[in-house]
Amino acid sequence: MMGCVNRVLLIEDDEQIRIALGLALEDEGYSVATAPDGESGLNAVFDTAPDVVLLDLRLPDISGFDVCRRIRARSALPIIMVTAQTDSHDVVAGLEAGADDYVTKPVVPKELAARIRAALRRAGGVFTTGDNAPAARDKFADIEISRGEARVLKAGAEVSLTRTEFNLLCEFADHPNQVLSRQQLLERVWGYEYLGDGRLVDAHVRRLRVKIETHPDEPTIVVTVRGIGYRLNIHSA
Repeated sequence: MMGCVNRVLLIEDDEQIRIALGLALEDEGYSVATAPDGESGLNAVFDTAPDVVLLDLRLPDISGFDVCRRIRARSALPIIMVTAQTDSHDVVAGLEAGADDYVTKPVVPKELAARIRAALRRAGGVFTTGDNAPAARDKFADIEISRGEARVLKAGAEVSLTRTEFNLLCEFADHPNQVLSRQQLLERVWGYEYLGDGRLVDAHVRRLRVKIETHPDEPTIVVTVRGIGYRLNIHSA
């Protein structure tokens, strides 16, 4: 049975890893292109329009963080970064740079394939109401969400969100004034297959706040509930 084959771009300087992961992902049904450094990786991103980018953070020319920021400045393309097991700082910095998810080395191909599937679901998701009809526009504070168009406005100006950030904001909008734990957000936004930790949620909330809060360091829309998670703060009129 013929179907659409998703295209994965692997930006990785280690030739053995490129070959091994490329073969493993092809076995999972993906079309895989590779690049050995940041510059060629960026060229491949903008020339071939892959569906997902796998990005090593330690590249020989441009750092993976800079590659991530440059992709994110032009595209909402899903980015999964690859980092060493012990590099906690790299995980946070990569997420802050715009990555949607991460895997640690040594990479387990089946886990990576699951992360890719989850990223593709998030990228292609359509938001509906419980009746499976197009959702109405959500409005709170000076924010307006148009789910059918996947657009967000702040004070009438469009805000550029990645699909993951958009999904996260919609999850908050579906539960106004309710506290959502990090685990709930991991399951609902990143998918039940995701095996991650709260850093992923925290980094995305910080990025979201920069884009929707008037004063991101003193948030009033998405507020922290210490020790539990986050709440979309909507005051009744």
